[in-house]
Amino acid sequence: MKIPIGSSLSLLWRYLLPNKRKMVLLFALLFVNIGLQLANPQILRHFIDTASSPAPGELIWIAAFFAGTAVLGNIASGFAAYVGEDVAWSATNALRADLVRHTLGLDMTFHKMHTAGEMIERIDSQFVVKVCGTFVLMFGVLVLMFFEDWRIGLTMTIYALLVLLVMRRAKGVAVPYFKDQRQATADLSAFWEERLSGLEDIRSSGAESHAMRMQAGLMRTVFSKSMRATFFGRFLFSAAIVLFAIGNSAAIASGAALLGLGAVTLGTVYLIFDYTGTLSSNLRMVTEQLDDLQRASAGIERVSELVHMRSAVQDPAVPVALAELHAAHLCFEDVSFAYDDNESAADNAPVLQSVSFELAPGKVLGLLGRTGSGKTTLTRLLFRFYDPVRGRVTLDGVDLRELRIGDLRKRVGLVTQEVQLFQASVRDNLTFFDASISDERILHVIAELGLTDWLGQLPKGLDSELESGAGGLSAGEGQLLAFARVFLADPGLVVLDEASSRLDPATEQRIERAVEKLLRGRTALIIAHHLTTVQRADDILILQDGRILEYGPRRELAARADSRFAYLLRTGLQEVLV
Repeated sequence: MKIPIGSSLSLLWRYLLPNKRKMVLLFALLFVNIGLQLANPQILRHFIDTASSPAPGELIWIAAFFAGTAVLGNIASGFAAYVGEDVAWSATNALRADLVRHTLGLDMTFHKMHTAGEMIERIDSQFVVKVCGTFVLMFGVLVLMFFEDWRIGLTMTIYALLVLLVMRRAKGVAVPYFKDQRQATADLSAFWEERLSGLEDIRSSGAESHAMRMQAGLMRTVFSKSMRATFFGRFLFSAAIVLFAIGNSAAIASGAALLGLGAVTLGTVYLIFDYTGTLSSNLRMVTEQLDDLQRASAGIERVSELVHMRSAVQDPAVPVALAELHAAHLCFEDVSFAYDDNESAADNAPVLQSVSFELAPGKVLGLLGRTGSGKTTLTRLLFRFYDPVRGRVTLDGVDLRELRIGDLRKRVGLVTQEVQLFQASVRDNLTFFDASISDERILHVIAELGLTDWLGQLPKGLDSELESGAGGLSAGEGQLLAFARVFLADPGLVVLDEASSRLDPATEQRIERAVEKLLRGRTALIIAHHLTTVQRADDILILQDGRILEYGPRRELAARADSRFAYLLRTGLQEVLV
């Protein structure tokens, strides 16, 4: 989706508008600084012209005035940098907050197609102001040169245009070589990361020499690309030096010629030389800033595209409120689903086909099936990460599409095999940063799950910091913390991707006790991998290739010798895990 430039500028203005007073101050400081930069050479010209006649008192005043303007210029520049950073980070942080809120509300199709790095760009108002300031300063220099002598002004204008043209062309030639160099360096870094992470496999298979040969090839590529980039970089630098030398020579020659004709004073010759230097340095800056401005504009456009994206899963215009029932009633009614072409399923094949079942309040459903049978997709529909393409899913008799998404996810709890922890306190990890949950309630849940001793070993109790990704915790402790989260949320329906098969027997018993407490008085859907959990289920549903292969009460299916479930019980459910 291509967003018009006007829309991108509107997005930029939306986040800068709350800082409009600071933006006005920033531009004011900028123009004060530019004015002082243009005034200083004028003061020095007057000093030089005055120095030719004996007026020491006046020279002292001129020197003091020059020093004062220099100090004021630096103060204005410092304040402009401070205000610019303040505005830039205020706007950027507001944008980031809105982007995170927006992307969290987008459906899973979007998140599978986009990486996190695509979603954040910096709104740097100070950079935009610097670009404007550079052009204003260059324009001011050229105008003042025209006032001094139209021939000098015309010469410097032609010089400025020539430098801009040559520098832009030269950068266009050199930039691809720098991109190649960065890509070669990135490939080498990726190689190191991959080989270091697989160090045990490399050593055990005797592949050290192969890894070294691959590294040597990548390093040769880096060397070759770096040499080319360095050559063209030096060429670009040398071209700039030559152009600036030509400009300074032209300024000196023009000034000397006019001085010989008596058209200008010696101070004016200095003024021309000083302004030419200012013009040259800003020409170099503007060629770099234009590239950065193009990248910034592209970034703003990408952010604008993201903001205009809409989730395929939306809250209803008039949401239905769920009754306050502790144990939920779940129904899948002739549900079919297929991922988009860009998703994981090949050729947009149906993942679920005509799935219908009912889970009564307070009952437990054991969900079985091979990998790829549709178990995970079924739970994704339950949380409205996606919507069915046909049929409907109801909770307490209400179609999920008629519920506010936030209300739905408060009624459904999830415990998965992979526990995601944040780099935050134990309290925040358990409550998901919900300050309304009291410490007393948290401690009660921790005691119920047998985690009191574990908490007591932490240096700051609930305020102790945990590492992201469950670092520093055993698998059992991580699982029990995940159970604690669901206990605190107190949902009416629990989805449990049972993971105790990977734990030692003692920890497994603790997990089983936690499951028993969690399911008491709640409706549950368990993706079962283990016989103990299957025995807890009231009903069994077996999926195969997105269809229901077998569905019914657990006891009845177990008693039927010809049932698929009875066969799985005889084989210890091992086939389900394949």
